[in-house]
Amino acid sequence: MSDVTRILADMRGQSREAAVERLFPLVYNELRVLARAHLRRERSDHTLQATALVHEAYLRLLGGVQPPWNDRQHFFRAAAEAMRRILIEHARKRGRVKRGGKRQRVELSDVDLANSGDPDRLLALDEAFRRLEEQDPQAADVVRLRFFAGLSVEETAQATGLSERTVKREWAFARAWLYDALRDTGR
Repeated sequence: MSDVTRILADMRGQSREAAVERLFPLVYNELRVLARAHLRRERSDHTLQATALVHEAYLRLLGGVQPPWNDRQHFFRAAAEAMRRILIEHARKRGRVKRGGKRQRVELSDVDLANSGDPDRLLALDEAFRRLEEQDPQAADVVRLRFFAGLSVEETAQATGLSERTVKREWAFARAWLYDALRDTGR
C-alpha cells in the first residue's frame, strides 16, 4: 500500500486533520505536473497558473465531509476531474464575459483532443465529452485518465482494470466519437 493510499484510509478515521496535513506534501508535485499538463492545452495568456489550479482543485477535493477515494489512483482521477471542471468553469465565465457565450466550430486533430486554449472550443469539447460519458462510460473514463489526467496506456489499464489493448481500443473509439460529435454539431 502506498503512503498516499494509507493516508487516504486514515482520513476516513479519527485522524482526518492530521492526514490532510500529511497528504498535501506527498501529492503536491504530482498535482502540479497534472495542472501544468492541463494548462499547456490552454491559451498562452490564461489567467490561471498551475499553483492556483492545484490549490483550487485540492480545496474542492477536501471540501466534502468524507473523502470517497479508495487509493492513490482514485485520488488522482478525482483531482484530474476537479481541474477539468475548474478550467471549464473558467472558460464559461470568459465566454460569457468576452464573447457573449457564442460557440465556434471545433476540429479535433488525430493527436490531440483540444489543441487550442479557446474557451469556446473547450466548452464544445466538454459538452461532447458529457454526451460520450452518457453513451459509453468506459470510453469516457479512458479519455478522463489519458487526456485529462495524462496517464499512459499502461497506467490507465492499471487504474481501470482493463487490458492495455482494450484501453487502446477505447481511446481510439473515444477520439473518433468525439471528433464526429463535434463535427455533427458544427462546432
